[in-house]
Amino acid sequence: MSFPQDYKQALQKAIEAIPLEKVEQAIAWFEEALAADRQIFVCGNGGSAATASHFVTDMVKGASYGHPSRFRILALTDSISTITAYANDVSYEAVFAEQLKNFARPGDLVMCLSGSGNSPNVLRAIEYANSIGCRTIALTGRDGGKLGPLAQLHIHVPEPHMGRIEDTHLIICHMIAYRFMDRPECAATAR
Repeated sequence: MSFPQDYKQALQKAIEAIPLEKVEQAIAWFEEALAADRQIFVCGNGGSAATASHFVTDMVKGASYGHPSRFRILALTDSISTITAYANDVSYEAVFAEQLKNFARPGDLVMCLSGSGNSPNVLRAIEYANSIGCRTIALTGRDGGKLGPLAQLHIHVPEPHMGRIEDTHLIICHMIAYRFMDRPECAATAR
C-alpha cells in the first residue's frame, strides 16, 4: 500500500472512533449558548490554533450570517499582539487564561483543543473557566493528557498521530458548525 492509502486507512479508523454522543452533547451546549446569548471562547496551539480559528469563522459567518440569533464566539488565538504581550511580559501559560479574565462570565462556554492534552496555556484556560462557572469542552487525542479530566465534556479521539488527531478535530468542529449551517432556515445563506 502507498503512504496516502495507509494514511487514509488510519484516518478512517480515527474517524470511526469519534464519540458521536459527546459531539451531540457539545451541539446541545452550543444551542443553549446561542439561545441564552452566552459568549463562547475557543483556543488551542499550533494546528489546534488554526482549527480554533477556522471553527470560529464557520460559526461567526456560516452559522450566524442572515439569522436573527447569532453566535457570540471568539478564538482566543486570533489576537497575536495580545498573545505575544502576555507571552513576553507574563508567560506563555497565561496567554488564554488572561484573556478569559477580561471577557468570560459564569455560564459562558469555553472549548479547548489539544492533540496531546498537555499544553500548559490550554490547561490554565480550562482551569480558569471551570473556576468561574463556565461550561468547558475539551477536544483531545492520544490518551487525553491532563486536559481531558479537567473538562466537563471531553471529546477524545484515541489516536496517536498528531496529523490524524487534527484531522478528526476539524471534522468534529465541522459537525458542530454544520449542525447550525445546514438548518433549513440557514442553508440558503450559509454557502
